[in-house]
Amino acid sequence: MMIPELILASRNAHKAHEIAAMLPAWRIRTLADFPDMPEVQETGRSFAENAALKARQVSTRVSGVVLADDSGLCVDALSGMPGILSARYAGEHGNDAANNRKLLNELAVLSGQAPFRAHFACAMCLARDGQAIANFLGCLPGRITLFPRGSNGFGYDPLFVPDGFTCTLAQLSADQKNVISHRAKALEQVVAFLKADGGAAQVRLC
Repeated sequence: MMIPELILASRNAHKAHEIAAMLPAWRIRTLADFPDMPEVQETGRSFAENAALKARQVSTRVSGVVLADDSGLCVDALSGMPGILSARYAGEHGNDAANNRKLLNELAVLSGQAPFRAHFACAMCLARDGQAIANFLGCLPGRITLFPRGSNGFGYDPLFVPDGFTCTLAQLSADQKNVISHRAKALEQVVAFLKADGGAAQVRLC
């Protein structure tokens, strides 16, 4: 029997390892296996649109099933920002320190609206041959603290306190975070879909 293959529209080895642990019967590959793959411009207006955009475009250039995701932080007091701009909120992509400073500065002038409710969202999309197969969404609700704590994780983790916790995501271990995270919740749905008879059939036939 041929081993089913899942291609991640990402070069993130940590993400690949996490997914591989949840799908032991699947062979997991990333864009690191396709060095000539061009970067996909994330021009969507939502996490779901960006995830679908990446999944569909990558799936036109590879043979097999592609999984893509897009995620970020949404703060109620800022009308859902930084949202899809989370990674480049302060202008430079991936500058966590600058992004956190901008977020804190914007919330500081809104101190009367505290506590600042927020949630992390992660949209995932499965695609093959340029067509979306299924879409998934995971969310982690919580609040923003104006006093960063913790050194684990990345991005806005030092500022985000999940519901049911008194510590920030950056104060949790990687294993603890992976159990409750928005990405883990979306991925659980992907795994359930791929393991289901109907989902597996769609993946084979698309």
